[in-house]
Amino acid sequence: MERILNFTMLAKELITDEIPPLKPTDSGRKALEWMDEFRVSHLPVVKGRELVGLISETDILDLNDAELPIAKLKTPILRPFVYETKHAFEVLKLISTLDITIVPVLNEQQQYLGVITMKNLMQKIAGMPAIHQPGGLLVLELNVNDFSMTHIAQIVEGNNAKILHSYVNAHPDSTKIELTLKINKEDLSPIIQTFNRYNYTVKATFQESEYSEDMKSRFDEFWNYINI
Repeated sequence: MERILNFTMLAKELITDEIPPLKPTDSGRKALEWMDEFRVSHLPVVKGRELVGLISETDILDLNDAELPIAKLKTPILRPFVYETKHAFEVLKLISTLDITIVPVLNEQQQYLGVITMKNLMQKIAGMPAIHQPGGLLVLELNVNDFSMTHIAQIVEGNNAKILHSYVNAHPDSTKIELTLKINKEDLSPIIQTFNRYNYTVKATFQESEYSEDMKSRFDEFWNYINI
């Protein structure tokens, strides 16, 4: 019996065909025009099927002459990417860490497949069934060696509930992790009591009434931002 409802979004499923790659011989002016047309601040530069990197508006300004080809850039450009089999959360992490608006996707042979835009990624995440289903959030702090998803699922199901979604956040230079659970019940009190009885550390809990409006407000603000 499946204990956790798993909503998997792989990078290859998020690729958009709306944004073509630039070639090293394309001019900085062409790059700027495409950025304006597709409403992004970065574009992929591809030679054949090899990803050269991502070019930004700042990179083009460094050319001093927008008519020059991208290949004339004096400084190397960033080359971030994800493999096609990576989860959407890995894409989101890269966007957040590097402050980029698109992420190139490669196959295992290092061949360029396309890009994922920040806007498309957020649309997909917002459409996940676990986001819209009612329930509560529970955050556990665990030692890596004590982590057993099977036991955690048993505790939740023993209280007549289901885990809709889970996310693990590892602490750098630490043996501890944070596990965030989306559970299909708003009243988490019995589940929390059971976790406490098994000596789990419940770091935080959020019931539907406590976080739904705040999350909606934050998402609306973010959506307005990326649509500017």
